[in-house]
Amino acid sequence: MNVITIAVVIFVVSLAATFAPIRLGSRVNASRLSDLTGIASGLLLASALVVVIPEGFHTAAEASDGEAFAYDPVVLGAMILAGFLAIMLLEGLGIGHAVHEEHHDHVAGHGHGHVHHPTSAKVLALGLSLHSVADGIAIGAAAAAGDEAVSAVVALGVLVHRIPAAASLGLFSLHDNDVRAGSVGGLIWFAIATPAALLVSYGLLEGADGGAVALALLFSAGTFLYVATVDTLPAVHNPATGRRSARNVVLSAGVFTLILFVLTATDVLGSSH
Repeated sequence: MNVITIAVVIFVVSLAATFAPIRLGSRVNASRLSDLTGIASGLLLASALVVVIPEGFHTAAEASDGEAFAYDPVVLGAMILAGFLAIMLLEGLGIGHAVHEEHHDHVAGHGHGHVHHPTSAKVLALGLSLHSVADGIAIGAAAAAGDEAVSAVVALGVLVHRIPAAASLGLFSLHDNDVRAGSVGGLIWFAIATPAALLVSYGLLEGADGGAVALALLFSAGTFLYVATVDTLPAVHNPATGRRSARNVVLSAGVFTLILFVLTATDVLGSSH
């Protein structure tokens, strides 16, 4: 699957999931979104730890003919940390990704005190779109590394995770009249952000030094780790939903990892390096 096809699929699915709550109303409820978020977070977590990080280190090794990493391992690890902290910084600036829990509580009518409403549709769309850019960079970097299997797995992880994110954004627009009036442009931009970042990053990294591709992969892995944990921690810490949410994450991550092991063992997920 080439990058243009992946970009189109992500755009269509994101747009459909964003407008689904507006079309379906109460059939898209908080409980279902919470379950889907847990499942998607487990898949994204496994993608980061089992696919993206190993691929980043492998690419860094190949960039120097396998004799040593293109960069010191500390530098490579620091890129993962940088991705994690970059998203945390956006949260601290009020451009947060923790919109899922806010939407769930908003619809149910019993919000937690520690979650704050975005101040406007523009801020909400900007926050989610910035996170979406990191997703696009991850897929573009994986494709630029020359491994179609890895790029497909990363794209799957991003795609599944975008569905609850997009649906949550749609719910916010549906239930907040002030935001809904000016939100359509933001919804479309959110759907475009990942495909656009995918194509741009692929264009910049294709044929680039393997070390640069490795750094991009590892930075993206750090963003995956932050998003996957922040999406589920509020539900895990909630006594009413903690056991169910933790189960969804563990089962999703475990099943996805098992599938990857089987595909690798049977050479279905063979590397094209």
